[in-house]
Amino acid sequence: MAGSKEIRTKIKSVENTRKITRAMEMVAAAKMRKAQERMRSARPYAEKIRNVAAHLSRANPEYKHPFLVKRDSIKNVGLIVVTSDKGLCGGLNTNLLRLAVSRMKEWEGDGKGLQVCAIGNKGFGFMNRVGAKVKSNLTGLGDTPHIEKLIGAVKIMLDAYVAGEIDAIYISYNHFINTMKQEPRVEQLLPLSGEQIGTASGSWDYIYEPDAKKVIDELLVRYMESLVYQAVVENMASEQSSRMVAMKSASDNAKNVIAELKLVYNKARQAAITKEISEIVGGAAAV
Repeated sequence: MAGSKEIRTKIKSVENTRKITRAMEMVAAAKMRKAQERMRSARPYAEKIRNVAAHLSRANPEYKHPFLVKRDSIKNVGLIVVTSDKGLCGGLNTNLLRLAVSRMKEWEGDGKGLQVCAIGNKGFGFMNRVGAKVKSNLTGLGDTPHIEKLIGAVKIMLDAYVAGEIDAIYISYNHFINTMKQEPRVEQLLPLSGEQIGTASGSWDYIYEPDAKKVIDELLVRYMESLVYQAVVENMASEQSSRMVAMKSASDNAKNVIAELKLVYNKARQAAITKEISEIVGGAAAV
């Protein structure tokens, strides 16, 4: 059994750790509320522009944007991986990267090339470790993401798609369901089709002003921006929720460890007292 001094040191150490995890839990809870508000306010716009773009894919205008043209064969795939910059958020990043790696192996098994855009430090580091071809990356988003920062890294993938270097683009992120549940997803961004989004079949007719090319080009740029931004804010809300739950679990575990250590300490202390009493009684009897 460890000595009383050593046990007291362990108890003090665990108590200090618990203070840190409690503080991190409260910080994550405050950030989580803001992240959820940001995510929920962005959802209606993202869903609406997704539907409009899907309807547009069923229209037959005189101009067809490259984003709407389905390639005859898929030889190269682009994957945008959205992860957090920091850890201590449970299995959030692990589950997402496991799903991404599974899809990457499927594509490689089919003989398709793969290029990756990593948003978030965790995903960037992981993709480098597994030897993936990282075409662009973005880290250090902070607690408030801005489209201006996001679109730079993503535009490299879009330019590669337009140039024919990539035939399809997917995005991988954590979809926020509730505080206790986040779902890792891999969704197709390009080429855009109504079937992929689930819109009703049939042709759609639009009147373009001033002209189809200008309207469609601008709309699809906004479409890509909104979907990538929505994925990032969904992932951030999931990150803060997962971190809050993880830190609460760590604090609860630390409390249990402290209780067990105090029990061991009391037993060691009682044993030492009993030993001293026995020595005193033995000495008195000898006298």
